Amino acid sequence: MDTIVLTRSQIVPLLDPDAILPALARGFVAYSAERRIPAQRVRSPLPGATSAMLLFPGLAPEIQAYTVTVQSKNPAQNPTSGGIIALHDLPTGALLAVLDAGYLTAVRTGFSGALGAHTLARPEAGDVAVIGAGNQGGFLLRGLARLRPIKRVFVYDVNPAQASLYAKRAEDDLGVPIIVSDSVASAVGDADIIFTATWAREAFLFSNLIQPGAHITTIGPDEPGKCEVSAELLRHSVFVCDDRDLAASMGAIAGAGLSIRQVHAELGDVLAGRATGRSSPGEITVYGAVGLAFQDLVVAWQVYHAAQLTGAGTRIVFND
Repeated sequence: MDTIVLTRSQIVPLLDPDAILPALARGFVAYSAERRIPAQRVRSPLPGATSAMLLFPGLAPEIQAYTVTVQSKNPAQNPTSGGIIALHDLPTGALLAVLDAGYLTAVRTGFSGALGAHTLARPEAGDVAVIGAGNQGGFLLRGLARLRPIKRVFVYDVNPAQASLYAKRAEDDLGVPIIVSDSVASAVGDADIIFTATWAREAFLFSNLIQPGAHITTIGPDEPGKCEVSAELLRHSVFVCDDRDLAASMGAIAGAGLSIRQVHAELGDVLAGRATGRSSPGEITVYGAVGLAFQDLVVAWQVYHAAQLTGAGTRIVFND
């Protein structure tokens, strides 16, 4: 059997955001309802600032394949993460494809975070703050724009030049006003949806900074020691996550020093109607995402089939 190798430049034209968003939603529902194998994330520090992470198994009931993702992370590099997603046939284990993980992981993380925001934010919410003007911040905004109208965007980054570049690209892409802010407080003060995608290890979002009824999607805390949202803010919010055990061991709850009792529900249960999300306009809601391997499977499967139809990528026989 041939294995398809797909680079970032080959993946970009194959990826269909309008197909991925509903597939991710179905994946979240199934994950919370019937997962039989717990999500597994193995992280190892390496010399220097680099770390390696393994995410597996990527499984979804409607897909006869699974993924294993190998990522490297280094905040000093641009892009900050890279690696591969290995897509395997589920019945036989045959290697169907090897795909660039940097781009696909950014897409699935951003779109999943946007899905959480759209599900939990007030229906009329459209003023958005983005804290962290990197790739993930870009895909969070793009994903949200496919789910609801965006009125204006405030962006803040510790690197002002990066924030300005982000603003120009986002304004050209979305056609909405993008305002570069000079602090977290000025960025989030008028926002009713807040995205945080940083490498922070100390909280920078507190209750006194945000308005009643705001929603926060925090995706920075994806390993032990990272934190964006303060414990006091989380205690006064409705906290929804992708995986409650991971949220309490290495995600936003763990980073704030809280326990699993702070978790209100998983996103899949809210999407399925098995749990409530927002129950009043004045509530603060938070979606804390660690990131799950099934999300890699959803995007890899869609890209793999597009590559089969178009002939994109390089065909290799590994066991020749």
